[in-house]
Amino acid sequence: MSDTLLESDTAVAQAAERLRSAAASGVACAPVRDLIGAADIARAYAVQQQVNGARVAAGARVVGRKIGLTSSAVQQQLGVDRPDLGVLFTDMEHDAARPVPVDRYLQPKVEAEIAFVLGTDLVDGELDLDQVRDAVHHAVAAIEICDSRVAGWDITFGDTVADNASAGGFVLGTVPRALADFSPVDAVMSMTVTGQEDSTGTGADCLGDPLLALQWLARTARDLGDPLRAGQVVLSGALGPMRPATPGAQVEVSISGLGSLSITFAEEA
Repeated sequence: MSDTLLESDTAVAQAAERLRSAAASGVACAPVRDLIGAADIARAYAVQQQVNGARVAAGARVVGRKIGLTSSAVQQQLGVDRPDLGVLFTDMEHDAARPVPVDRYLQPKVEAEIAFVLGTDLVDGELDLDQVRDAVHHAVAAIEICDSRVAGWDITFGDTVADNASAGGFVLGTVPRALADFSPVDAVMSMTVTGQEDSTGTGADCLGDPLLALQWLARTARDLGDPLRAGQVVLSGALGPMRPATPGAQVEVSISGLGSLSITFAEEA
């Protein structure tokens, strides 16, 4: 389906409006797969672009991207063989020193990840692994706050792509490491969330290597007409299972080579 047809696709517009309304009202909506299908990648990204375009038109500023579905287990669960991507905005970032306002989210969950901050654009060339590695200025530990505007996280691949890859918010660590001093694939992660089973994993659990995830993102973002730029933050994907974020929960993350990071969710207002 051509870009022109997608722009005028009634189903795409209806799905985008459903997701925008859920975000604005704070009331989760029905899945959008009844409108765009469960696996129509072109339509799903067209919905995402409409929703995010409305945010930009309202004054939001893009600060980076996130990669989702980097775990083979989650891919199998949703019946897909590829990751997906979403957009990060400045108003999605939280300061670790302040409680995260839980009422900003509908049904939040947390993941521990490696975040890359780019030093150069990833626009031209083959975007091979060496080029991607060289574009990274530094890496830091990160906590992604995933959220779904779809009630009960009842999502297929089409639903989560349309819903900005289930992006909610993020927190960045304060121990930057150049890749000359840090090997993402060898990182070991542990995440503790109040009252829940620990989440553990390694860099290899993120699409085989977080840098491979970044390479996939660079190529896909360019194909979609919005390539990665210097200064952008990239959340490269979960290193272990995500956990629900309940009011008052404390989240503690440790990633070898990148130090530790902790946040607390505020008690419900």
